[in-house]
Amino acid sequence: MPDTPRELRLGVCGPVGTGKSSLIMLLCAHLADELRIGVVTNDIYTDEDARMIRAAGVLDPARIVAVETGACPHTAIRDDITANLLAVEDLVADHGPLDLVLVESGGDNLTATFSPALVDVQVFVIDVAGGGDVARKGGPGIERADLLVVNKTDLAPHVGVDVDLMRTDALRARGDRPVVALSRHYPDSVAQLLGWVRAQVARQRTGDLVPADPGPMAPHAHAGGSRHGHGDHAHAH
Repeated sequence: MPDTPRELRLGVCGPVGTGKSSLIMLLCAHLADELRIGVVTNDIYTDEDARMIRAAGVLDPARIVAVETGACPHTAIRDDITANLLAVEDLVADHGPLDLVLVESGGDNLTATFSPALVDVQVFVIDVAGGGDVARKGGPGIERADLLVVNKTDLAPHVGVDVDLMRTDALRARGDRPVVALSRHYPDSVAQLLGWVRAQVARQRTGDLVPADPGPMAPHAHAGGSRHGHGDHAHAH
């Protein structure tokens, strides 16, 4: 008999304050009854995010673990993933089999992305409070993460942001990659997010999921239509 596919490893990254921990709590609250979930959080010198998720009561606290990176958050999710990879593997060994492991990055800037050696799919989170032009400015996570979440859309009237325009900018930056304009107060948007996550779990179970790298080394296009990765040739500076 073929080996049972391992759990889906889903990364959640984005700038500080965009609602990554809240998104993870939302997923756990809605999916824990149907999926076996584990969570790994990242902070530089604290386990505060892990403690906050445990306190929310949305998941068995033993299945929420923290990595203290001691360095720039993106380093531990992309450059040297050892601590995170060990945390995921220990979590699965202690509490598996699991269906889904959510790995939350520490809050970083718009360039942070996960190594495909750590996660199978990744969600990049921005929020309306960060400004309506954030999606338009782009970046590897905004443009090429498997899912872009424009979060806290219920706050848009209070911060002077046009959510429809922000979503249009995001879609233009991402081509055919999906975008969810999310508020935990809007059930339709929550349903969109949950549906996407369920679909990725199903793809992992059937072996149809192949991790892609949205990072700075991923192929991209320049004016004139040429497409390449930074490793294809040297750039002059």
